[in-house]
Amino acid sequence: MSTTTTSNTFENDFHKNHIQINNFQRGLLTVGSAFMSIVDPYRADMIACLGETAGTSAIMYMMRKMESSEEGAEILRQKPRINSQTVDLDKLKKYPEGTLGRTYTRFLEDNNVTPDSRLPVQFIDDVNAAYVLQRYREAHDLFHAILGMPTNMLGEVTVKWIEAIQTKLPMCIGAAIFGPVRLKLKHRNLYKNYYLPWALETAHNSKFLLNTFFEKRWEQPLNELHKELNIKPLVLPNT
Repeated sequence: MSTTTTSNTFENDFHKNHIQINNFQRGLLTVGSAFMSIVDPYRADMIACLGETAGTSAIMYMMRKMESSEEGAEILRQKPRINSQTVDLDKLKKYPEGTLGRTYTRFLEDNNVTPDSRLPVQFIDDVNAAYVLQRYREAHDLFHAILGMPTNMLGEVTVKWIEAIQTKLPMCIGAAIFGPVRLKLKHRNLYKNYYLPWALETAHNSKFLLNTFFEKRWEQPLNELHKELNIKPLVLPNT
């Protein structure tokens, strides 16, 4: 797919899904979505809404980080999408074990998730800012895959700490802070002793994950990508 076609595809989707709101409506949506996100952390629609209505400064920060990187800037220019229409998942399943492509499809299989589940951005007026947030949403499962984190609460909270520190998105910060209260006792101990320290170290030491042009790296061995991004996989003690 050409750069122009890909960019125009996102822009077409943006105009189709965009909803114009005023400041009062934005404030109302922010308060309501923040409350519901705390009450029910599985409400993806409320979490998505909070990211759009309260995340302007964070999105601008993310955009600057991408613009300052050659690879990130290329992503912004091309505006690629990550879904079953743009990524040949059947082809990736045939890639050798240990490659990014096979790791990603195995993550989708093991956790029974699909790249088509990410909601479109609606309440952001600028098309480029909207794309940055859309890219974050669609890359979230790839973050899980390369970090080796499942989609259970322990895995989600761990990834959210890394995302919170790297992106500064309010909904990531909220999920990282309030999510652990829902952990079971066994997971809570693992979280405090291993997962949280590893997440904090990884967030601060690794490169900005959103600058990774995953679509050009499907054949790359995961251990090479880890070295490039300065990610040290979590190692748990034998139990």
